[in-house]
Amino acid sequence: MTGRSLAEKVWDEPVIHRQDGEPDLLYVDLHLVHEVTSPQAFEGLRLAGRAVRRPDLTLATADHNIPTVLGRPIADQVAARQIDALTRNCAEFGIRLYPMGDARQGIVHVIGPQLGLSQPGMVIVCGDSHTSTHGALGAIAFGIGTSDVEHVLATQTIPRARPKTMAVTIDGAAPADVSAKDIILGIIARIGTGGGTGHIIEYRGHAIRSLSMEGRMTVCNMSIEAGARAGMIAPDDTTFAYLEGRPYAPSGADRERAIDHWRGLATDPDAAFDREVRIDGAQLRPYVTWGTNPAQAVAIDGRVPDPDAFDGPAAQESARRALTYMDLRAGTAMRDIAVDSVFLGSCTNGRIEDLRAAASVLRGRRVRAGLRALAVPGSMAVKAQAEAEGLDRVFTDAGFEWRSAGCSMCLGMNDDVAAPGERVASTSNRNFEGRQGPGARTHLVSPAVAAATAIAGHLASPADLS
Repeated sequence: MTGRSLAEKVWDEPVIHRQDGEPDLLYVDLHLVHEVTSPQAFEGLRLAGRAVRRPDLTLATADHNIPTVLGRPIADQVAARQIDALTRNCAEFGIRLYPMGDARQGIVHVIGPQLGLSQPGMVIVCGDSHTSTHGALGAIAFGIGTSDVEHVLATQTIPRARPKTMAVTIDGAAPADVSAKDIILGIIARIGTGGGTGHIIEYRGHAIRSLSMEGRMTVCNMSIEAGARAGMIAPDDTTFAYLEGRPYAPSGADRERAIDHWRGLATDPDAAFDREVRIDGAQLRPYVTWGTNPAQAVAIDGRVPDPDAFDGPAAQESARRALTYMDLRAGTAMRDIAVDSVFLGSCTNGRIEDLRAAASVLRGRRVRAGLRALAVPGSMAVKAQAEAEGLDRVFTDAGFEWRSAGCSMCLGMNDDVAAPGERVASTSNRNFEGRQGPGARTHLVSPAVAAATAIAGHLASPADLS
């Protein structure tokens, strides 16, 4: 037998039925639920007279539609009904729910790892595309549709065709000013939004191993933006240290047994991948997107590209459409692009490490006059920790609005919506047309670049402020 990759090892363990010509039937270890994709699924169960198969392996929270100002009512009636439905459904079907205002509430992809629910070797699903975040712990984690949500609730299984495997290796160290967000933007800029289609990507190499767990989550979070089914990083001592002491992580003798198993999940030396990509870490830079997908990115010291420089008519036309929507001209220096708003948060960059990175840039400085800036923790626990460290005061003293936990301005589904034509430097994961509001223009950036941009009033790195 030839060696197996991390993805192959984790995929094979939960297969409960396999037959030629059919998808594998996988047992699901953790099902995460939120208010947007679950109402129809629960109604399907109700109409069929079915129960939730494993409520103990299901966790629900409210995140997409909730206001991030405590005490503010939900203005949108559809959103309010979704929140109410989640509360009623969880009570009826016996599912743990962390509702708005609960100390354990937060963005679903922040609270899963934070609670120690997400662990190496698991199959984790959620009705949200950025479920790939949990792959940072060595799990196979992927988003599912509403009909799949119902199927998992009823059976605790999911049918899926076995994906191909892909390795993305960052050779050597990245420069000191390159964050996890820059690493994944750099990867997507090189392989494109379809570069990982049909594959589970395993991120490898020195630059990846050097990341904290929170940084690894940022990288895996955006795997879907490269078209991948999921993203993974092999568990190691960094993973084990992160999980230690978390409420749902194994402890004592169970922890030792778990670690022995988790260490065996690493890719075998003789394993073969269906595709391999290698990137020189020294060539990475802080990145900023200029267009309307995450692959349309350049280094912050670069310029808006000329559409004619792209290969092929399709890529050229895509670049032209992006520049029209973004109201940008080819050749413009990225640092000359002024912004109206800065958003710090999301399941990509709403963790304590992200808030600390931004606060270190903001300390003793003020947001540019007339610019709106939001700091939105990814969970209530992150908010509490940031406040215990005094980070909330750093943000408010600098002129940021300090908010409660939620998806916020990452997507236009709640109160924090950008206006038509508003240009936003955002630490979120998508810069699609209308993602942050109809007609809004989004530049994806790291937390440090977001903070520097808020001070400068235009796209900037911390080095530009010195």
